[in-house]
Amino acid sequence: MTMSFEEVMATLESLGTEQTRKTYLRHGASEPLFGVKFGDLRPLAKRIKTDHRLAERLWASGNSDARLLACMVADPAQVSEGELDAWLADIETYFLADTFVAEVASKAPGRLARAERWIASDRDRTAQAGWDLMNLVALSGDEVGDDYFEAQLRLIAERIESYGNWTRRSASNTITGIGLRNDALESAARETAAAMGA
Repeated sequence: MTMSFEEVMATLESLGTEQTRKTYLRHGASEPLFGVKFGDLRPLAKRIKTDHRLAERLWASGNSDARLLACMVADPAQVSEGELDAWLADIETYFLADTFVAEVASKAPGRLARAERWIASDRDRTAQAGWDLMNLVALSGDEVGDDYFEAQLRLIAERIESYGNWTRRSASNTITGIGLRNDALESAARETAAAMGA
């Protein structure tokens, strides 16, 4: 039996701790939030399973913990491109961006085109999500040619200096992800990293 929105919010509040709340605030989260550890969110998400309508209500609440949980119970098959963009526009923290990409954006159809579109954004959080998504594509078994990923390496090298800090982190991670695909791309990734320097 699924949980109601009110039951979920009450459960989140009961799981929150002041210490975790302060940690999330220190890392850029905004009120309202209860401070629920990821280790407590995962079992709750497993209990709820997939419930996209609930995920939409949790996201609309504006509560940071509820939004993390929303990512874990959303149905990537039901999410629209417009909804993905709207959720991303709301994201202020790197850990919510990472969770959103891993749990929802990477599992919804059309992820390669989505990654490219988000990477082109001037907004740090959006471009971060784009490179996070590109990294997950690189680490997957998707049939994408080496020449495509070589072009992504060139793009990173060209733009890295203009990126915000979180986009730099995600783009740098993508260099590693691309390099793990095969020997040829590992060589190209190492050359890119060496050319970029520290």
